Amino acid sequence: MAADFSFRIDARLPGRHGRAGVISTPHGEIATPAFVPVGTKATVKAVLPETMAELGSQAVLANAYHLYLQPGPDIVDEAGGLGAFMNWPGPTFTDSGGFQVMSLGAGFKKVLAMEAVTVQNDDVIAPGKERLATVDEDGVTFRSHLDGSAHRFTPEVSMGIQHQLGADIMFAFDELTTLLNTRRYQEEALARTHRWAQRCLDEHEKLTAQRAHRPYQALFGVIQGAQYEDLRRKACRELAALRGADGSGFDGYGIGGALEKAKLGAIVGWCCDELPEERPRHMLGISEPEDLFAAVQNGADTFDCVNPSRVARNAAVYHPDGRYNINTSRFRRDFTPIDDECDCYTCAHYTRAYLHHLFKAKEMLASTLCTVHNERFTVRLLDRIRASIIAGDYEEFRAETLGRWGTGRAATK
Repeated sequence: MAADFSFRIDARLPGRHGRAGVISTPHGEIATPAFVPVGTKATVKAVLPETMAELGSQAVLANAYHLYLQPGPDIVDEAGGLGAFMNWPGPTFTDSGGFQVMSLGAGFKKVLAMEAVTVQNDDVIAPGKERLATVDEDGVTFRSHLDGSAHRFTPEVSMGIQHQLGADIMFAFDELTTLLNTRRYQEEALARTHRWAQRCLDEHEKLTAQRAHRPYQALFGVIQGAQYEDLRRKACRELAALRGADGSGFDGYGIGGALEKAKLGAIVGWCCDELPEERPRHMLGISEPEDLFAAVQNGADTFDCVNPSRVARNAAVYHPDGRYNINTSRFRRDFTPIDDECDCYTCAHYTRAYLHHLFKAKEMLASTLCTVHNERFTVRLLDRIRASIIAGDYEEFRAETLGRWGTGRAATK
């Protein structure tokens, strides 16, 4: 790892891979485990970057695919990088664009919540959707979901875009598969992702040297392999062994791809059995409490997901007893906060009745206030998990938290 990017471990879960640590980047530290809110287009929808800092977010993640299409990575680069462009002073992440290219191109959603799809010769397509992406050995050809224009991502193109975006942590370009692809195709895609990973390392080394005037950007390799234990372990061993011409490997690793909720913990555990302990591990696209606990105790350090903000814009809010919809009639005259145990700005100043009114009146403030709450809920949960690991009472905290979650009592209080 470069001198201005590092990771240290402060505490461990006895008998497990889980740990608490600190990732140091050119723009600040991230105390782990940590949740990284998603600011897809250089903004967490409906919320000021300053507000995200106030609610405890240590870092934000933006999407390379979306920023490539609009406004263009050259504009972000000219602005001084992602953080300067969006007025965010802390650490930033960008994904490779691989997930968006394939998921938007194929017409299916996040694998954990994937809609019914059809499979034709291992080509997975959602019903009623036209296939907009095609994979070959060199990269992916796709059409923009915005205007249908043709584009192409290769490992080198993805690295170039992410270097221009200037995030502290970026990810290697990988091929997204689904649980409906055959074992044979999973093997082919994994081998292709491995070859792309080497190309990403090589291009990253070249661009880092060319852009020495910019802060160092850490590169994480991405682990695929669906739900096959041997493929996941193989991917981890091979990614860990990859080196650039200067002898350096990946600065960390992202665990992504197709998996079922019930197997999440096991898959993370397989990966962390094989990955080097001194490197940070990021779990892509996870935010539900039961998933966070499963991933943390099996060795994941950081997490990103659009869910807290996405469901907030649709009137769903988080509570220790579970998620509920604030726009239902029972809250019309409820003058209590979303969660009387929450320390967020929304819960300190607004009532369920007012939020109910905002949604019914279709006021934009509804999305802002509920997003603030949901992001704070998720950020705070990871902060408390970290504190429990350091204090040595993780198991008790986990049992208490998950014992309440999903009981449904929140909506009747």
